[in-house]
Amino acid sequence: MANEEQIGFHKGSLATLAKEREELIRLINITQQLMQAHIKALKELGIDLEAEAKKAQEAAKKESKKKLDEKVA
Repeated sequence: MANEEQIGFHKGSLATLAKEREELIRLINITQQLMQAHIKALKELGIDLEAEAKKAQEAAKKESKKKLDEKVA
């Protein structure tokens, strides 16, 4: 009996986890759709997200090059 109980436990756990994974994928898809809608709206308003991302990367590189003393002060 103990073996059958363990098998049932694991099968039930897998079924639950599979449903949770499906729900997570659904939420990710909704989030992606919302992000795409915002990106489209920004593009229509003339905002170049790629250029802004490059600027942010360059700023991050400059920040990482600062000396430790400058960061602390």
